[in-house]
Amino acid sequence: MIEQALDGAVGDGCAIGEILVRRTQIGGFILCHRDDARADDLKAFRSARDAIAIAKIDDAGRYRPLKTAPTLRHGWRLDLAGRRELRRALDHFYPGRLAVFFAWKENRLGTTPLRETLNRQSGMYRVAATISDEQIDELVGDFCRSDGGCLRTILWKRDRAGAIPSTKLPKSKFDPGHDQTGRGARTIPLLCQEVCPLLVNAARKIVKGE
Repeated sequence: MIEQALDGAVGDGCAIGEILVRRTQIGGFILCHRDDARADDLKAFRSARDAIAIAKIDDAGRYRPLKTAPTLRHGWRLDLAGRRELRRALDHFYPGRLAVFFAWKENRLGTTPLRETLNRQSGMYRVAATISDEQIDELVGDFCRSDGGCLRTILWKRDRAGAIPSTKLPKSKFDPGHDQTGRGARTIPLLCQEVCPLLVNAARKIVKGE
């Protein structure tokens, strides 16, 4: 069902995160970095599994722990045979985001407030729950920003009362219809329904003064 819905969402072509998806005349798909849309000297790949290696490091060869960070490397082209391969490749580039998107489209997506996520931590991460609202405001505003932080659109709230995650972020950061790369194109949004482990770890470090 996700593959069928993805096929409809792509249409003749669309973008997801930093990736441009184009349909071929024979039913396949071509993927590349959106900055490389007109480049003709790209290194060609032909398997969905090649996306794992492409997404692993940035242009400087550094490991990318957050796959939705705007640091996807350039210089590649991925030729795929059909929608099943397309789904697999996008799941490698942006793990779990397709399932989240289509659950959201069907009004089945639940979200978890940041405070709830922090309160359920255990072990060395339990201290993260003591972070102040002021510290959260600064942390989320920096860690989650689209220009250098993360390209996901935030759907979760700070707490059960519905407080916004950070006053440092623009309203567009919470709008699934906004292209978080700033290009203003039609996109399949990368939705964030719950804070990631990297943000939890960052909160722990702030509390401990690291």
